[in-house]
Amino acid sequence: MDRWFGGFVGLTLAGALLIGAPLVGLAADSREPDRPVKAKDPDYTAAMKAIDSDNFAAAIPLLEGVVTRDGTNADAYNSLAYAIRKNGDPAGAIPIYQKALAIDPKHRAAHEYIGEAYLALNDVAKAREHLATLDRLCFLPCSQYRDLKKAIEAYQARGR
Repeated sequence: MDRWFGGFVGLTLAGALLIGAPLVGLAADSREPDRPVKAKDPDYTAAMKAIDSDNFAAAIPLLEGVVTRDGTNADAYNSLAYAIRKNGDPAGAIPIYQKALAIDPKHRAAHEYIGEAYLALNDVAKAREHLATLDRLCFLPCSQYRDLKKAIEAYQARGR
């Protein structure tokens, strides 16, 4: 009986490890494993520092240079659109977010931020479309879904 119990515990632990293994990366960004890691463009790094300091105007030309050199960089397009939106031009940001999403349709941050841009333009229906997309993309609730949902709720609470 001790031998059976020991074997059962061992199999149970092994099964738990096998079942749990696929769950390890679920909280991480789902885009990471699919994409080879690129060397960071120094202008992208400088632009992200500018964005972190709320200096969106300084980030815009840096990110424009990045997307000119690498037209397949969805993160750079997303960051460029974000800087443009935060610099006061949500309408100008929409086509740039769309470019990021054309490159990477599963780019969660781009879906969140384009939804926020649509809210700034009083288009709650378009914002809800991106919230629905995030609901499909996020196996478990993700921050992008929660943040856009809160933004839509706040928009509606203001009576719009």
